[in-house]
Amino acid sequence: MDITHYADSAWSLIPPLAAVILAVTTRKVLLSLGVGIVLGCLLVNQFVPLASAEYLGQVAKGIFWADGALNGWNVNILVFLLLLGGIISLLTVSGATLAFAEWAAQRIQDRRGAKMLTGLLVFLFFIDDYFHSLSVGTICRPLTDRFNISRAKLAYLLDSTAAPVCVLMPISSWGAYIIALIGGILTAHGIQDQSPISAFVQMIPMNFYALFTLAMVLVVIVFQLDIGPMREHEQRALKGQLWDPAKGVPPGSSGDLPVSSRGRVIDLVLPILTLTASTVYFMMATGAAALAEKGLPFGVLGAFENTDVGASLVNGGLCGLGVAVVLTLRMGLSLRTWLEVVKHGVMAMLPAIYILVFAWAIGAVIRDVETGKYLASLAQSGLPIELLPVVMFCLSGAMAFATGTSWGTFGIMLPLAGDMAAASEISMMLPMLSAVLAGAVFGDHCSPISDTTILSSTGAGCHHIDHVMTQLPYALTIAIGAAFGYLVLGATHSVTAGFVTSGVWFLGVTLFYLRASQKAAVTA
Repeated sequence: MDITHYADSAWSLIPPLAAVILAVTTRKVLLSLGVGIVLGCLLVNQFVPLASAEYLGQVAKGIFWADGALNGWNVNILVFLLLLGGIISLLTVSGATLAFAEWAAQRIQDRRGAKMLTGLLVFLFFIDDYFHSLSVGTICRPLTDRFNISRAKLAYLLDSTAAPVCVLMPISSWGAYIIALIGGILTAHGIQDQSPISAFVQMIPMNFYALFTLAMVLVVIVFQLDIGPMREHEQRALKGQLWDPAKGVPPGSSGDLPVSSRGRVIDLVLPILTLTASTVYFMMATGAAALAEKGLPFGVLGAFENTDVGASLVNGGLCGLGVAVVLTLRMGLSLRTWLEVVKHGVMAMLPAIYILVFAWAIGAVIRDVETGKYLASLAQSGLPIELLPVVMFCLSGAMAFATGTSWGTFGIMLPLAGDMAAASEISMMLPMLSAVLAGAVFGDHCSPISDTTILSSTGAGCHHIDHVMTQLPYALTIAIGAAFGYLVLGATHSVTAGFVTSGVWFLGVTLFYLRASQKAAVTA
């Protein structure tokens, strides 16, 4: 059907802005996303009701069925969520989560240790951000609950370590995707003296936002720094209230399942290890199969570049669920209990699934409205070379915030940054590409319609908007420092000068927050 695009108009900003503003003000995520979807449908169909309704039906269908076949990515992610819900329910019923919490509590003596474990687990689960948020959330939630750490803080630790580590790691689903894009950019501009992987590695110290976000996570853990709304959530958690009960049970929570007293730590560790190992195996296997079809030799990076992440997560989830089922068989659960487990597993994940489906729908609408292309066009206005890195950072952040996708932002903004660098000054290409990566992660962290943000909320069992609002002050703080860094990098052409600038901002604002936190504690 014929639709109207708005790549050259600020009207393209209306659907995402309406959804974001409503989500923040009303805290009703599905309603807000629904309004954004409807506005987008009306826009692309020039406010013709019947055409808009038909288009909306096509968008809804496209979430599950595209190009004459199942939409493999979306369906696999939803199936993985349901499988994970089943695993969590089984771990709860078996007493495995309780046993792990008690075991860890004997070895981890305080809240700082529990948060440190959560932060460090990213280096075991860095293969994919979805996988990290959901798996580490499952492992660490019983422990953080035991030490009265708020679900909002757990969600922050998951989200602020997932994407920043994935975007810095060449051996991850993110790294492989970015390296493939960089390879195309280098080839398009005739750059043959540098490989895509070496360019990626050189860009790591230029990704100021990702690096200093990880540094902020460390500060938050070591000094127990709570700023903005996070302070209220943590104070409430210390009194045993891990989330606001007035908002209902958050996504990912298992409800009141019967808990066995026969649970063992191995009952949790073995299913999670199986889930992890089998997911990595299937990622490598599907990538190797894709390489073989193309007649290309096997390589780790090549396998990750061509892997089927969604199918790998489902296969890994099935393996993890199978092990969890076998371990619970020794308990002789009744059929009624098994049905309760299934019910709770599905019900726990339904809120997250609803939000995710709506987020995919508004993402499809925003693509047709062409919000991303409009934002990208703002960079093509003859700006001075010195400003290009900071402009790339800001526009990529705005695009990821408005569209809810880092990867979509990479796909649009990285080639654009490469073209602009080639047309102005080729030595600025890697700094500009790095600024795009940093900005996309920043915008993704702030966006309530981001799928990564949604799944971090789910993994933590946190209300979605609570996670968005508590993470926002941290993300904005680091983003301001990163912007200063890219401004200096553009002016001096020195990565060291840019990094030091961001570092000075980070140290200064961290000391300010720590002093303000100490004064608040004394006053209280």
